[in-house]
Amino acid sequence: MTTQLSRSTHSHLSIHPERMIQFGEGNFMRAFVDWQLQQMNRQGLFNGSAVLVQPIEQGLGEMLAEQDYLYTVLLNGIMQQETVNSKEIISSVSRVINPYSDYEAYLALAENDELEFITSNTTEAGIAYHPGDTLGDTPPKSFPAKLTALLHKRFQLGKKGFVIIPCELIDRNGEKLQEIVLQYAVEWNLGAEFLQWLKAENTFCCSLVDRIVPGYPRDKAAELEIELGYKDNLIVTAEPFLFWVIEGPEWLSERLPLAKAGLDVVVTEDMTPYRERKVHLLNAPHTAMVPLGLLAGLETVEDVMNDDTFSPFVQNLMENEILPMLNLPRTELLAYADAVQERFRNPFIRHELTSISLNSISKFKSRLLPILLRYSQVNGKLPELVTLSLAALLLSYRGDRIPRQDGPEILSVFDQAWSNPASFVTTILKEESLWGEDLSGVPDLAVRLEAHIRQLDESGSRAALQQLV
Repeated sequence: MTTQLSRSTHSHLSIHPERMIQFGEGNFMRAFVDWQLQQMNRQGLFNGSAVLVQPIEQGLGEMLAEQDYLYTVLLNGIMQQETVNSKEIISSVSRVINPYSDYEAYLALAENDELEFITSNTTEAGIAYHPGDTLGDTPPKSFPAKLTALLHKRFQLGKKGFVIIPCELIDRNGEKLQEIVLQYAVEWNLGAEFLQWLKAENTFCCSLVDRIVPGYPRDKAAELEIELGYKDNLIVTAEPFLFWVIEGPEWLSERLPLAKAGLDVVVTEDMTPYRERKVHLLNAPHTAMVPLGLLAGLETVEDVMNDDTFSPFVQNLMENEILPMLNLPRTELLAYADAVQERFRNPFIRHELTSISLNSISKFKSRLLPILLRYSQVNGKLPELVTLSLAALLLSYRGDRIPRQDGPEILSVFDQAWSNPASFVTTILKEESLWGEDLSGVPDLAVRLEAHIRQLDESGSRAALQQLV
């Protein structure tokens, strides 16, 4: 019988001082940020670990503690036409703090002078203002409010600020996070000196992350336990491809020497072109395929890409509806689109559609809604495939066909709207809390969505796609 992964079984693994606070202990951050810390540490370039903070009460802290904060990252895929199949134990996580059960330990992070970076991935819905949060809460509900409390404690101690690099997939994530932190600072009457310290002593960077991380390989867990020689309940599978764009000062490349470690990380003054390309040509097809694929009984991204109906849908969506709306050279975009489709076909990774479906409404808003609106304005008609995908998404939030994975406030809005099916589409399009604006005035949108939803309900997504593609 194999033993569980721990430092007693792997005592040779290095222990590094805590230099980064990381909000989020999920699969992505462990296979992206913490994996990169490991690469720098292995080359003697960083000598630092991340202390992880659970952004919600229920998390992986206890499971990580049982393994002494060690876990395995499996990289599987094709990289530069070479097959990659690597296994590495990651030792760059020092511990996990749950602020809901030990808020004092969380605030005590402000006392550590060696901590200089803060990263986060609290889902697209995480960087948001919550009006009920106060400084006296232990902890406040929202991530920005928790961060404000920590920064205020740091300020009170007279210590230096942080370099803050959020990884949430929302536009201008660093600026948005700083804006909400400043809002709390004003609302909580924390004083002009603290506001000045926030702006002068802290560097909020916008960033863009790119790596497909399917997570725990449930279907191969028993086989991997024999192969590895130990039991690891927190194995993370990821593709070899990695790209991180950080919009920040030039000196950041020296303080966080990711590129020096051979990692594909760009520190730039303007990340806009990189973001447009990635969000709309990689993330957007992911979001578009999920509800349609799930309605057809498909399970993974690879299933979609190997399907005679769905693979042409993805290609047509990218080349005919998304790509023309982007302000970059067409040849460059086509090359990137081809590379993305190759990554989608990765036979070594089981990227489940249900895992991508988390918080699908906010994902559609940031990834596909700008394309729909721009296409409508430029062409005087709706993009058919994006519109069909939106119809499938709205139908999936009825809750009787596909399990819904979203916040209770989002689900409540949909439940109320679906309580009157005749007016559902008009009601939901007017819901500015979902879309950031009233969409009921977009020409022909309500009519097309109603027709698509009826068709999807009656004939299924495969038949609907076969008509369009």
